[in-house]
Formats: sequence, C-alpha cells, structure tokens
Amino acid sequence: MLDNFPKGTIVIEDLEVGMSRHLRKQITDEDIQMFATVSTDRNPVHLDDAYAQDTIFEGRIAHGMLTAGLISAVIGEQLPGHGTVYLGQTLKFMAPVRPGDVVRAEVTVETIDHSKRRVTLATRCLVGDRVVLKGEAVVLAPSRKFD
Repeated sequence: MLDNFPKGTIVIEDLEVGMSRHLRKQITDEDIQMFATVSTDRNPVHLDDAYAQDTIFEGRIAHGMLTAGLISAVIGEQLPGHGTVYLGQTLKFMAPVRPGDVVRAEVTVETIDHSKRRVTLATRCLVGDRVVLKGEAVVLAPSRKFD
C-alpha cells in the first residue's frame, strides 16, 4: 500500500455527505497469482503472457474483482471502517488493470439514512487519471449507539 488514511472506524453519527477516503496499491504478479489461487479463477488472460497477447487486451490483465477488492478494503478499513457490513455493490469495469499498475481506490459518501444506518457510497478505481472501475456501494455503518 502506498498512501492510505488511518485504519479504524467512522461511526454513522460522524459521517458527512462528501466525506472521502482512498488507498493506492501497485498490482503485482504475486497479487494476481494469489487472487487466482484464492478465487480459483485461473483464466489464462490473467496468468499466461502468450495466451493474453492474442486477446483484445494484448497482454495480461488483473482480475476485475481483485481491483474491486481494493474498494472493499477502503470501506472495511477506512470509510466507514471496522464494523461496516456490505449490503450491495454495483460495478462497471471501464478499462483493464495490468501488472505493475498503481490503482487508486476511492470511496465517497453520497447519502446517509440514519434511521436504517445505511450509507450509499460512490466507488471508483483509477490508474493515473483513467477510471478503470466505477460503481456504488450500500453499507450498514457502525453506530456509536450500538457498537
């Protein structure tokens, strides 16, 4: 990880619309291999240089869900953080992530429903200035009253 906010919890009572957190991570060959092992997704477009060269991507790419996992890391570790429960996530993959790319995963509070402890978050990942993934997450945020 390259430049992360402190880990912990921001309870729903302290959240504000527009609040944002991010992390940056360089995607390595080891990351891709470990994700393939854990997920059992051994698609050769992720693992085999020769195979991937003959695809539309003209080279190996990281698993899309590996990239999406960085959003989960921001949500679970930073915003709202520890104690957060995922309720849903939409994802739109815009461009491939390649080994060696530095991905910036960003999460921004869009709406807060205090009565249900639900928070809607805008989510996106970038490589440089290019958006490679975008979506929206709905989470159950921790509360000072219950946790």
